[in-house]
Amino acid sequence: MLFSDNNVKITVEDGIMTAYVHGEIDHHNAKNARRRVDNELESKRPRELRLDLSGVSFMDSSGLGLILGRYTKATELGVAFSVVHPTDATMKILSLAGGERLIKIER
Repeated sequence: MLFSDNNVKITVEDGIMTAYVHGEIDHHNAKNARRRVDNELESKRPRELRLDLSGVSFMDSSGLGLILGRYTKATELGVAFSVVHPTDATMKILSLAGGERLIKIER
């Protein structure tokens, strides 16, 4: 199953929801991505949420908020959470914020 909304494409297969985030993740795009992921997370209730960041070309602090917020939301719902395929720039921001201590990251 595939859902798409601007800078986020979402698949749900075998209890795993993957949100493919691409493009620039700034204040405006992060807000849309957050809304989209949260809506699907709440309605589908997967056992795992994976944020695939391989297509992210730019991310500011709003992108970090998107990631940490989805981690919190997933945890509240009892859903496993991971970030997969972060770009080098995205990984740098996650590392500086200490995200590696909280979030499972698969490079």
